[in-house]
Amino acid sequence: MSGIDDIGVATLGIVNSIPSQLMSLLICDGIQPGSPPSYEICKTIYSYHPLGAKMAEAPIEEAQSQDREISIPGSPEEDLKEAFENEWMRIGKTGADEIIKNFMTVKRIYGIASLIYGAPGIPPDQPMPLDKLHELDIYFNVLDPLNTAGSLVLNQNPNAPDFQKPSYLRVAGVDYHPSRAVIALNEAPIYIEWSNSAFGFVGRSVYQRGLYPLQSYLHTMITDGLIAQKAGLLVMKQKAPGSITDRVALAWSGVKRSMLKNAKTGNVISVGVEESIESVDLKNIRDAAEFARNNILKNLAVAAKMPALMLNEETMAEGFGEGTEDAKRIARYISRVRCEMQPAYEYMDNIVQRRAWNPQFYAALQRKYSEYKKMPYETAFYGWKNSFRATWPNLLVEPDSEKIKTEDVITKAAISCIEVMLPALDPTNKANAVAWLAEIMNERKLMFSAPLEIDIDALKNYAEPITEEPHPIVESSHL
Repeated sequence: MSGIDDIGVATLGIVNSIPSQLMSLLICDGIQPGSPPSYEICKTIYSYHPLGAKMAEAPIEEAQSQDREISIPGSPEEDLKEAFENEWMRIGKTGADEIIKNFMTVKRIYGIASLIYGAPGIPPDQPMPLDKLHELDIYFNVLDPLNTAGSLVLNQNPNAPDFQKPSYLRVAGVDYHPSRAVIALNEAPIYIEWSNSAFGFVGRSVYQRGLYPLQSYLHTMITDGLIAQKAGLLVMKQKAPGSITDRVALAWSGVKRSMLKNAKTGNVISVGVEESIESVDLKNIRDAAEFARNNILKNLAVAAKMPALMLNEETMAEGFGEGTEDAKRIARYISRVRCEMQPAYEYMDNIVQRRAWNPQFYAALQRKYSEYKKMPYETAFYGWKNSFRATWPNLLVEPDSEKIKTEDVITKAAISCIEVMLPALDPTNKANAVAWLAEIMNERKLMFSAPLEIDIDALKNYAEPITEEPHPIVESSHL
């Protein structure tokens, strides 16, 4: 009878005709709490796991969400900053920020990473000619532990000067000069603690403590898929047919199920008095599924030493500018990440400075500023380099209304200080005090749009005009 083949016992299963690397590596009984991840597992997690890239990249991206504030006191600052920032954006054809992000990401994935730079025609074991750095077509490579296997195992002799410190770098049998590379470890190495993911006694992968929760998270994904498949399932409750009319009743039941399957909005379908049609009841699954997933995310955040808010993408009740406790916690964490990134930024700063502030740039600057016409290039360059400062802004950015209140308090305090001091100062110190007040006010850009310019020399030499007092009027009395 037609339709009988469509009526039968439902089966539940997962068909995976194309086995993925993620499923084959993580959905296995061999992974238990404390199992160390290998190099291959770390690469697979980063490439395929939904949380792999977030655990490795999210802290770096958050730390780089703001640009550093650059200052070079005692120099033509605007010209130097513009040249530096332009070179920073285009160096290596991707920009220094992208190079550092890739470098720090690889470090978190495997536990160790290396950043090297070079130029065609210059052997890797020789230092780069800094005076010609602006003329070279330099390139940057980020190396993972497999590229540097054998050279970054780290010495385990506690009496050695290089005890648990990277001393040299070798890539495919080629040695690199120490000035050509910077090496970063994810967390400090532990004595005689081998890291499978990094092929050495070095740092450890960000996935190492969270390997088991990462596996558990995949089960929640499978649960979501099964719930999505069954969410539209309709259940028809029918009275069981009698023994005599089994085949006829069974066929009629199949016809009714077929009619229900094809029914849609605008149709009418009839059922018996003792029959009903309902959707499958999945409401009891929600609490358990959400509870399990939230706990897995919290366990992963603890394992990776990062705020859980960065993993589960929950929105904060208030933004970063409002200073909520969640925002403060994330800001403290990002501040620590920025400290870890500092060696890489200093490494790139030195290279960018040499390329941006090159002799050709200095020659143009000499024509623009007379004080540099007789100054040698190296003297000017090292003066700028030594005064170069790059600081990270506070992640908790105050709104302009709060900034204006703060600037108003500072301005009033400075004015009160000057009012008290001026009567007791000589003309030279009076001029210095007024110049100090003008500088304080010029820094308050939210309050004063135009700068206050004071001629200090004229103020020092200024003398108040002396006016003659009128003679008293003597009234004469007439006798």
